[in-house]
Amino acid sequence: MSPVLSENRPIIAIGDVHGCLFSLKRLIEKINPQHDEQFVFLGDFIDRGAHSREVLDYLIKLGSLYSCHYIMGNHELMYLQYLEKSMPLRWPETGEKKTKKSRNISNDHNFSEKHLAFLSSCRFFIETDNYFFAHGGLDPELSISDNLRYYKPEEFCWQQVHMHTSFRESQNYNWEKTLVCAHTPVPVPVMTDRLIAIDTGCVYKQNPKLGMLTAVILPDRIIVQTENCD
Repeated sequence: MSPVLSENRPIIAIGDVHGCLFSLKRLIEKINPQHDEQFVFLGDFIDRGAHSREVLDYLIKLGSLYSCHYIMGNHELMYLQYLEKSMPLRWPETGEKKTKKSRNISNDHNFSEKHLAFLSSCRFFIETDNYFFAHGGLDPELSISDNLRYYKPEEFCWQQVHMHTSFRESQNYNWEKTLVCAHTPVPVPVMTDRLIAIDTGCVYKQNPKLGMLTAVILPDRIIVQTENCD
C-alpha cells in the first residue's frame, strides 16, 4: 500500500531525471532531506541518460529511507506498453539505445523483476487538498473533476496544452488546485498560483538554456537545483 502524501509535512517534488544518476544524487545532497519530509518524483526516471537502471535502484533505496511517491512518466509508460506489445515502436524510438546500454544487455529489453514491479507501481497522479501532481499535466480548460472524468489516467503523462504561451500568460486555468508537473522542459521553473512546472531539462546539458535538475519544496515553494553532472 502506498504511503499517504500529507500536506502537514514538507513535500519535495523533483522533475525529470532521465537516467542522470549523479545529478539526482547531488540534488538530494543539496536538499539534505529530514526524515519527516516527503518526496514526489514526477516521472521520466529512465531513458536518454546513461544510468536508467541505477536511477531506479537509487529511487527504490530512497523509498526505504523516506516517504516517497512516484509518478508515472511518459517514458515509463511507453516502456511498460512496449513490454505489453500494445505500443511496439514508440519506446525504442525514444530511448532504447541508451537505456539498453545502462542495463548492459544486448538481446533483451527487460529490467529486473524488482525494477518492473517498481515501474508498475508508479501512479498516474496524486491529488491532495491543495495540489495535483502529474507528470504531464491537465487540460487547462477543465476542472480537475472533469479532467478525471474525460481523460484516461495515462493521458496525464502526456498533457502539454497548459504549457502553451497563451495559457501561461493569461493563467486562465480552470482547475481549482495547484498543478505540480514536469515533462515540458523550460529554462526556469514556472511558478504561478495554480501551476508549478519544474522540468528544466537536466538531460539536455548541451542546450545552454537547459541542463538543470530541479526540486520544489512545498508549501514554501523553495527551488533547489543542480547542474547536470553526469
